[in-house]
Order: sequence, then C-alpha cells, then structure tokens
Amino acid sequence: MLVFGYSPDLERYGPAESLDHSVLAARSGFDSLWPGDHFHPWAHTQANSAFCWVWIAAAAERTERIRIGPGVSTPTLRYNPAIVAQAFATLGVMYPERIFLGLGIGEAMNEVPVGCGWPPFRQRVRRFEEAIQIIKLLWTNDGFSDYRGRYYAIKKAKLYTKPARPIPLYIASNGPAVAEIAGKYADGYLTSYVGEHFDHIGQVLLPALEKGAREAGRNPDLLEKAVWLAVSYDEDCDKALQSCRFWAGALLPVFLKYPVSDPREIEKHGEYVGNEQIAKRWFVASSPEEHLKNIEKYIKLGFTHIVIQSSSPDELKTIRMFGERILPYLRETYASKASGDS
Repeated sequence: MLVFGYSPDLERYGPAESLDHSVLAARSGFDSLWPGDHFHPWAHTQANSAFCWVWIAAAAERTERIRIGPGVSTPTLRYNPAIVAQAFATLGVMYPERIFLGLGIGEAMNEVPVGCGWPPFRQRVRRFEEAIQIIKLLWTNDGFSDYRGRYYAIKKAKLYTKPARPIPLYIASNGPAVAEIAGKYADGYLTSYVGEHFDHIGQVLLPALEKGAREAGRNPDLLEKAVWLAVSYDEDCDKALQSCRFWAGALLPVFLKYPVSDPREIEKHGEYVGNEQIAKRWFVASSPEEHLKNIEKYIKLGFTHIVIQSSSPDELKTIRMFGERILPYLRETYASKASGDS
C-alpha cells in the first residue's frame, strides 16, 4: 500500500502556522505527519524551533485520521530512552492507532546546547541500540523491567499507561550502520538521501537494512520503507530555488560530523553554498509532472511511504497542488499495477 507523509516545517514557521499547514495536508489526502525534532534550527534568521512532542499532541487534537510522529527524535542524550518510551506510550493511549515513533542518532546542534556533548559516531550508535532495546522492552513487557547496558540502565521499571498495541517504530539513517539496526528492531526504515545520492540507497542502505533483519531472524520484506524527499515548488523555478536557501548550511557535511551547534555559524557558512549544490539535494521544479517523475523513481526502488518536506515559497499552494495533482495520480497508478500483478 502506497502512503504519503507531510513534514511540517517547525524551523521556518511557528507552531500555529505549521498546524494550519498540517490540517490542510490532512484534508488534502496526506496519510502521516513527520515534524522535525530539533532544539536549535538549521538557520538563525527568522527561524523557529518549537518542541516537537508538544506539537504532536496539538496536531492530533486538530486532526482526525492522520498518523503523527517525530521525524525524528534522538533517544540517547537530551532524552532518556525510558522517558521516550513513556511519552509515546501516553500519546498512543490518547490517540489510538495514530501515533508512531521515528528515531535517529541526531545532530550536535540539538544535544550540545543543552550540555550533553557530542560523543564519537561509534559510541552514538552503541547508545542508540541500547536505547531502542529499552524502549521496546518497556512497551512490550507487562511486568517490571530491568536492563543494564554499557550506557543505560533501568531498574524495576514499568509503564503503567500504554496502548493496547506497541507504537510503530521507524528508524532513520543515511548510513549502513544504523540501517542494520533498523533491520534488527524497527517496523519501518526512513532515509533522506536524495539527488546525487540516489544510487547509495539501493547499493548500500537497503542491503544493510536487509542484512540487519536477516541476522535478527526477521523478514526484511515486512519492513515498511519510507523516504524523505526535500522539494520546492513554484511556477517560477528560480523563486522555488531561492526559497531553499534557508537550508543551505544543512547541506554541509561538517555540521553533521562535528559538534557545531550555533545556528548563526551554520547560517554564515551556508552563504557559501551555491545554487547548484542546493539543487542537488532539494528537488526544485515548476510543474507537478516533474515532481511526479521524481517521486516515481523512489516508488520503483521499493519505497511505499513517501514523505514530503517542502521549502516552497507558498506552502499552502504546494500542499493543495500535491493533494490535487500528485497523490491521486500515484495512488490510482500504483494501485492498478498492484491489482494487475495479483
């Protein structure tokens, strides 16, 4: 089944305006909402950074059917994994069958400002796997749980408030180490590699996901595969491209690897990122047909959950365009192919 997600932009817009965008997305046929979970934004000028978990509850109140979860939270440093488990169990009770949890290993700009530091990559991966084990243990064990790992421990811990069924867990990565962890534990896998990194998905990430699943005795075909696509739409293509400049600093790998956390510094370095580099990571197009062709590449690669993050000049116009021109066509086209194959 092909489903579509919308990523409300809590960094460019305030929480109330992002809620308005999301209500329209739900009415326009999107199936899920994936708000980013950041302490600091990727830029400084006219930026926002609302608390994602509070926003999720507000969005669930404003909508009816749409599924909602973070894209993504980091359960290792500024959040204790047991508290992550409790928070989303509570949301799952309040909004049954509508809440999911998206997790990733995070960025320094969210952890360093609150005093957590930024451990080396291998340690962050080990912490991440321990955190996932704790979350799943607390969600599934009806009794009192004990866990002692290298970095985290719980002692006679029990969630008294939790939904009848565990929350769906998505694990996000752009690299193979965490993709393997997703194969071991997750219900779904999310990646955001786009543009020039397209081949990396099929040659590196999906094989790592399958490897992790098979090593854990799981069937990789049962894992939902989601892809996060960064897009911008306007009839004026240059206007659509310029609207992506807010994210220019986020395209520099140094800010993912090293403990840089000041949005002013990230924004300053982003000024040196050219339009060509932005266009390689953001799909900028002036027609619905171009956006359709881009999305279809990922559907043909095996992705069944397409998550759209828009940096368009007019967000409401873009949501309506997707709802009227893109989602109905893709649903009808690929549902017909699926029924024809059966």
